[in-house]
Amino acid sequence: MMRLHNLRPRPGSRHRAKRLGCGESSGHGKTSGKGHKGQKARSGGSIRLGFEGGQMPLIRRLPKRGFNNAAFHKHYAVVNVSDLNGFKAGTIVDEQSLRESNLIRGDFAGIKILGDGELKHELKVQVDKISTTAREKIEKAGGTVTLREARKFEKSEADVASTKAKPEAAATDKPRVKKTKSRKKKSE
Repeated sequence: MMRLHNLRPRPGSRHRAKRLGCGESSGHGKTSGKGHKGQKARSGGSIRLGFEGGQMPLIRRLPKRGFNNAAFHKHYAVVNVSDLNGFKAGTIVDEQSLRESNLIRGDFAGIKILGDGELKHELKVQVDKISTTAREKIEKAGGTVTLREARKFEKSEADVASTKAKPEAAATDKPRVKKTKSRKKKSE
């Protein structure tokens, strides 16, 4: 009967490690399975993945085409609830205060609060996204959560006026026809 005390690995699944550099009697020869000379025989001599000896690698020879959603991925700066304990009670926690406390840095599409940890006092949090557990923990501590509105492109009054004028002008303008000269052959 199979019990925990008599479990054994499957035969052949475990073997002694190859001990390299232990002389010719080790069974791995004087070069330890690395062959004679060359870059791969040296210590620290390794070739990176995809390197073809200076030849133009396959990944660069093939054409790149097609659509990739990764170019449109929005990266959010992530802050946990436990990180907010560094702020004093009643503080407004927004992008500026998070940057000053070095909790976030760099470029990102917005800030998201995740619910890891506990909050000890109430805060006024202003972020772009928040998980449900983080919202519950902040409100349980007596704090408030307000989501920032998505950053919209606001048109100036000049842009609005020019877009209103364009449809009227387009209705009165007639399409232009390009005239070409016909060439006649000279008869001799």
